[in-house]
Formats: sequence, C-alpha cells, structure tokens
Amino acid sequence: MSIYTNLIRPLLFTLPPERAQKLAEVAFQAKPLWKTLRPFFQVDDERLHTDVGGIHLPNPIGLAAGYDKDCRMIESLSNLGFGYIVAGTVVAEPRQGNPRPRIARNPSEHSLVNSLGFPSHGLKAAADRLKRNTSRGIPLLASISGLSIEDFSHCYQTLQPLASGVELNISSPNTEGIRMFQEPPQLEELLSALKPSKEKPLFLKLPPYFDEAQRSRILELVDMCLKYGVDGVTAANTRPVEDDRLAVGRGGLSGKPLYPHMLRIVREIRRHAGDKFIINACGGISSGEDALSALQAGANTVQLFTGFIYEGPGLMKRINRHILNFIEREGILSLGAIPRESGD
Repeated sequence: MSIYTNLIRPLLFTLPPERAQKLAEVAFQAKPLWKTLRPFFQVDDERLHTDVGGIHLPNPIGLAAGYDKDCRMIESLSNLGFGYIVAGTVVAEPRQGNPRPRIARNPSEHSLVNSLGFPSHGLKAAADRLKRNTSRGIPLLASISGLSIEDFSHCYQTLQPLASGVELNISSPNTEGIRMFQEPPQLEELLSALKPSKEKPLFLKLPPYFDEAQRSRILELVDMCLKYGVDGVTAANTRPVEDDRLAVGRGGLSGKPLYPHMLRIVREIRRHAGDKFIINACGGISSGEDALSALQAGANTVQLFTGFIYEGPGLMKRINRHILNFIEREGILSLGAIPRESGD
C-alpha cells in the first residue's frame, strides 16, 4: 500500500468529491514541486514506446478526458508518468454543467458516478491555456464535444493546431443533445464535415454497449470511423445508471465494474476493425494486471481516470513496471510484440 492509499486518499475522501477535486487542482498548481518529483514517477524504457496514428508515445498509459476539463493542470500532470494526456472535454461556450451534487463515490467497488454535464470555462479559455503550455515532453490530445456540427467544427479547428491529436466525445451520458451523434447518419454527417480539416490523428470516444442491438449500432459507428479516416476509438465512456444521490437522479458509472465489459468491447472492436485500427482501452483499469490484459485483448493504449483517483500518482509507474516485467519474462522486444489473446 502507498502513502496515497493509506493517508492521502482517506483524507480526500472525507470531503465531497468536487471539493476533493478542487483541492487536487490546487496541489497541481505547484508546478515546480511536480517537476522536482518527476524522477520518482517516470519509467523511461524504449520497450514501452509506441505509436498511435503517427503520435509517438513514451508509454501506452493515457490520462482520460474529464480529469483536467479546462486544461489547467497539464504541466504538472505530465510529470506523473503518463504516456499522453487527454485534456478536456472542451465545449465551445462556457457551461455551468448540471446542478450539484453531481458526483458520488462507491469506495467498496472503486467506482464513481457523475452527472457533471460538461462544466467548462469554454473554448477560448482552453485554447489560451494550451498556447501557454510548456510541457512538451508528452503528447496531448484535446477532447472536444458539442451540441451541433458547428460547435464541434469550431472546437476542432481551434484546438487541432494546439494538440497532438483530437478525441471527439459523443458519448457522455450526462449531457443532453450530444448523444444524437451516436446515430450512424448523424455521426457520418459530423465526420464528413470534419474530414477536410483533418491534419492530425483523430479518435472517437464510444459509449459502452451491453446487448446485441447496442453492439450492432456501435460497430456501425466504427465502420463510419474507418470510412472517414478516423484513426481509432476510445472504448469506452461511462455507463448510464440511476442514482438518487445526484441532483438529477442519474449519471455515468466509471471504475472497476466497467472493466470486464471494456475488455469484451475491445476484443469485439479489434476483431471487427482489423489490426491497424487504434483502440484506446478505457474503463476500470487500476493495476498493471488490468492494463496488460487490455493490451492483450487488442488495445494499443489504456486510459485511466477513476483508477487514478483511487490509486494515486504512483499508479502509472506500477503499470509500466508490470508491463516491462512481462516483456522481460516472455523474452519479447517491445510493447508491440505483446501477443493478443483471442476469444471472449
């Protein structure tokens, strides 16, 4: 057990979730501190290097969208051992999000339920911060969303030049309006509108699915990605659930309960889309074993969110060490040589 899980997390968890997050944001404003601590979190080994859509990553561990919504903590977070950071989700105009309370913890199962609804300082504030970002060590993806093609296009054209790539979020269960882009005709219209402006890798964040009808529709969205040159997907976002602890009575479940579903979804998308399509596995990953299983299931990278909150800043180092130990034990030369398993 770490200092974080024994001491810091119990203290943070005495606070309401959003207040604890604000405290973390304050801590991450101490940029010189995290730069000094960088050697304690880094694992620098060429065998962990990988490439996604032309973006070179020092390791396959990403910070998922939602943690740094307004691009305020990038420089500090870049010192914690991530291979890349997904900043945002950014929307065109400032938004208050849904009423509070809008986050609830389930510590016994290492999960969260949130109904945030994209609270955001807006596109201009995010762009200004990205222009001032001095952390050039690891790639940055900009997560964007909108309620219209015009919103998406405005965010895309503004942030694409400031990031290594862009992730389109059409799958938040907490924001009315964006789920229309989960319908294949609407997604096709969106991707068709963005394609002429595409200069850097583009990813689509998918919702999870739990039955055959949902599976067929999500695989149609994957087909749209292949048709319009989208480089890959992030699979998957939170699961819609009812929760009376939240002001709106419902939210998106993240964390450990999603893990087996994420593995299934990664396997099925890999079989459907082929070997060259990029899959970023997101959902319930909180250990080296979890991350390695996702890579073996067919993921190119993994993204952390709830696991990062529960396990703390030492998690990325533990995951990277676990992957390296596997590589050494199996006598393989690189991350890309990790064999993919088959079956459900």
